[in-house]
Amino acid sequence: MRYQHFIDSLAESSCPEGLGPELRSLWLDAAGDWHQAHEVVQQQGGRMAARIHAYLHRREGDDWNARYWHRQAGTAYPAQMSLEEEWDHLVRELLEQ
Repeated sequence: MRYQHFIDSLAESSCPEGLGPELRSLWLDAAGDWHQAHEVVQQQGGRMAARIHAYLHRREGDDWNARYWHRQAGTAYPAQMSLEEEWDHLVRELLEQ
């Protein structure tokens, strides 16, 4: 899937078929369903799932938990990055894989 197609899909009422769990989590978050986004990503393992988990807790305002998940991912807490920039960065990285 290309970036613009993913962005355009946010206007739909349901998540596109065939997205991996990490992209699905980010789609759900952008669609306003933080709890379902969190549910999807917490069932996953790996570095990218931990990064998205960190992002979701940062969005929630739980910086302690966000920092914990960044440590699990081996990444730095993006204090200088807005939540929108972080979301965009994660989506682009996943779509480039």
